[in-house]
Amino acid sequence: MAPEVATTGMLTIPPDSTFFSRERVERILAFVVAVGSAVLGVQALFHAIGSVQEDPTWNIALTAATFGPLILMIAAGVAGRFYRPLAAILAIVFPLVLLAWPVATAGRSASAAGEPWVWYLLNVATVATVLVFPLMLQYVWCALVPVLYGVARLIQIGADVENVIQVSRQVVYAIILAVVMTMIGWMLRLLAERLDRTREEAVRSYAAAAAADAVEQERISVAALMHDSVLAALIAAERASTPRERDLAVGMARDALTRLANADREAEEGPDEPVEPMFLVDGIREAALEHDVDIDLRIAIDPRAQTLPGRVARALVLAAAQAVVNAIEHAESAGLHAEVTADDRRVVVRVIDAGEGFDVHAVPEDRLGISGSVVARVAAVGGQAKVRSSRRGTIVDLRWEYPR
Repeated sequence: MAPEVATTGMLTIPPDSTFFSRERVERILAFVVAVGSAVLGVQALFHAIGSVQEDPTWNIALTAATFGPLILMIAAGVAGRFYRPLAAILAIVFPLVLLAWPVATAGRSASAAGEPWVWYLLNVATVATVLVFPLMLQYVWCALVPVLYGVARLIQIGADVENVIQVSRQVVYAIILAVVMTMIGWMLRLLAERLDRTREEAVRSYAAAAAADAVEQERISVAALMHDSVLAALIAAERASTPRERDLAVGMARDALTRLANADREAEEGPDEPVEPMFLVDGIREAALEHDVDIDLRIAIDPRAQTLPGRVARALVLAAAQAVVNAIEHAESAGLHAEVTADDRRVVVRVIDAGEGFDVHAVPEDRLGISGSVVARVAAVGGQAKVRSSRRGTIVDLRWEYPR
């Protein structure tokens, strides 16, 4: 059965990505524990081979029982796989070795001057629990393993005052070192969990913002579509007085219905494949010809001009087309012309007429010809649209800059 995924807004968050930092910390801990255990293990192995503190048969048995899981854990830790069960085996086996130590050394001469080989593996056994045991059990092992060693050692060498003091120091030192290493592992895991939590919250916040932006873009698109197609068709039908004008109104209505039917399946601006700047020229000319206007187009395209995303080009064409329609309807095409300029930094489209002009700031917000079909449409693709109007005419300035 496929694992479930968490879905937020428009983003799908795979379940494994939620614990990215935690998993990396776990792998780092396994590698560090493996390297440290290898160093201490080599030191302990040299002391274990040929040790005379325990019976030879017991020496072989205890050495095999200890270093077998240890070597496998080191190899698994370096490889980053299957180290948890092997660390658990070592953490469980080593206390059993300490429990058997008094039996293995019974009847043999012992000296407190030199530590037995099990001494070098005390912290290896405690740090192995960091990889597999819960935190509380890790702290139990931090005390249990050194204390077991201290009891077994005193049984071996005798419990006189001097030996008790010496062994007690070793036990306390081993406990302190084990607690420090356990705390380091706990803090690293805590930091990783906080990073994962922060990362997940950031992703969810971005998803929410992306969803809100998508809703806003859809609102702009629908508003522009309503104005460009539906309202234009209704106005044309109302003003039609000749058969040709009626046919034109019918065609506009049919086109409006088609665009409304397709609005939920694709964005109005179309695909994002790159197009040449001349696409703007052809689009503006076609939009003007739809209204029986042969617009004067002034073109200045630098040879270094780059292609621009298809949705950006379509947004600029649609916004310029609406500016042309506004000039035809409100300025009767007086002095109407357009300028298309492109270089390696930006694309600029201007639609200019010589009509009577209007007060831009006095246009109501619910009038979508400027706010929805021009300004918002260009802003939706990362561009800028400015409308300047006076008694000498109107200039609609559309700009889009290439990302740097």
